[in-house]
Amino acid sequence: MAGVEAIDKLSLELSRLPGIGKKTAQRLAFHIVGMPEDKVRELAVAIYNGKKNVHFCPVCGNYTDSDVCSVCSDTSRRRDIVCVVRDARDVNALERIREYNGLYHVLGGVISPMDNVGPDDIRIRELLTRLAGGEIKEVVLATNPDVEGEATAAYLSRLIKPMGITVTRIAHGVPVGGELEYTDEITLMRAFKGRREL
Repeated sequence: MAGVEAIDKLSLELSRLPGIGKKTAQRLAFHIVGMPEDKVRELAVAIYNGKKNVHFCPVCGNYTDSDVCSVCSDTSRRRDIVCVVRDARDVNALERIREYNGLYHVLGGVISPMDNVGPDDIRIRELLTRLAGGEIKEVVLATNPDVEGEATAAYLSRLIKPMGITVTRIAHGVPVGGELEYTDEITLMRAFKGRREL
């Protein structure tokens, strides 16, 4: 039956999204099929426009649909501190706590020899170029507290300290092996307040 094949295809595509298992994908597929056609079209257009219009900020590497992201263009933010994170989802997580009012630098990954990701494969060169301007006085390393995140933080610390810039690391209120994206706001706030110099 064609209708069932279409639902199966929709379920398969939805199950490719992170965190969506087969049963959830099937539930979503049935929900979408039952939605009014105009709402389905709005959903499809939002997905397409999100993919088409969102790009990396040329300054920090965060997601934006403008020339420069809202953080970099916000003149009320401190310009003397940069928080270094793995990806744009981590910027979103840290912004939720409303504790930090500086700038960000998104690495676009972490050093991971097991995955053949070295220092040249992430945005370290761009970070060093930003730091060479002399305006930044503190770099907060907020990579995840897992093996790759710790290795990346240690590597960055060794590069940045000789520049005379204070290097701090967020405290480990975030559990080892945990991801910032899934950490609650209270834990993130405590981790950020408890950052230490490296």
